[in-house]
Amino acid sequence: MKNVLTIAGSDSSGGAGIQADLKTMCAFGVYGMSVITAVTAQNTQGVYGVQEINTDMVDGQIRAVFEDIRVDAVKVGMVSSAGIIKTIRERLLSLGAKNIVVDPVMVSKSGYSLLRKEAEAAIHELTEIADVVTPNIPEAEILTGVSIKTEDDMRRAAGLIAGRGAKNVLIKGGHRMADGAGDLLLADGKFLFLRAERIDTKNTHGTGCTLSAAIASRLALGDTVEEAVRAAKAYITQAIADSYEAGKGAGPVGHLSALYRRAGMEI
Repeated sequence: MKNVLTIAGSDSSGGAGIQADLKTMCAFGVYGMSVITAVTAQNTQGVYGVQEINTDMVDGQIRAVFEDIRVDAVKVGMVSSAGIIKTIRERLLSLGAKNIVVDPVMVSKSGYSLLRKEAEAAIHELTEIADVVTPNIPEAEILTGVSIKTEDDMRRAAGLIAGRGAKNVLIKGGHRMADGAGDLLLADGKFLFLRAERIDTKNTHGTGCTLSAAIASRLALGDTVEEAVRAAKAYITQAIADSYEAGKGAGPVGHLSALYRRAGMEI
C-alpha cells in the first residue's frame, strides 16, 4: 500500500481540510496520514474562527511521520502564517519529500481569510518546491499579479508560477462561469485544457482540498502528472454529482460514494 501525508487545517464540519483529504485517500486505496496546521471552527455556512498550531508542533508531526513511515506523496493545504510555511518547506526539503502537491488555500468559500496577509509572499516558498501547484483563479491572481479573464491569462499565470520553481501547475477554472469548469494544466512544458460539464449544485464544500488530495494519491500510486490530474478530475466531478445535503449551506461532496454504492447504501 502507498502512504500519503496531508499537511493542512482541520474542518470541524468534515467536508474540507484534513477530513476531506483522508476520505479522498481512502477512496483511492492509499494510507492517509496527517499533520494539522490549524484547527478551524466551521460548518457548511462559513468559517467562524481559526487557531494555528505552533510551528514546533507542526515540525514535530512531520518528523514523527517521516521517521517511522515511508511517505510516497505529500499534499499541503491550509497554511496560515509565514512561520508555518517556512517550517514546512525546510522540513520537507531536509527529508527529501517527493510528489509534493501544494494547494495554496487563501480564502474560504464564505470569504474568510485563511492566509494572513503578511504570509502571501511566503506562499511562494512552498510553490517553489512543489511537483504540482493547484490554485483556483483568485489564488492564481494573488500568486502572479495577473488578472485572469481569458484562457491566455490562465496560460500566462501558469507560466509565471512554473517560472518560480513549480514543476507542474493546474489552474482550476471553476470561477470562470462563462466557460464551464475548464482547468488548465501545465505539465512538462505543455498546456492542456481539461473540461467537464458544470454540475448545478451548491454542495461544493471542500472541492479544492479533495482535488489536490486525489492528485497526491494518484502520484503516490505511480501515475504521471497528467494521468493523476485526469483521474482526480474525474473523481471530483463524480463526487460533486454525489454531493451530500448536510447542513444549511454548501454541503460536502461525496468522497466515498463509490464505497457506499458497493455496500448497497443509498446516496
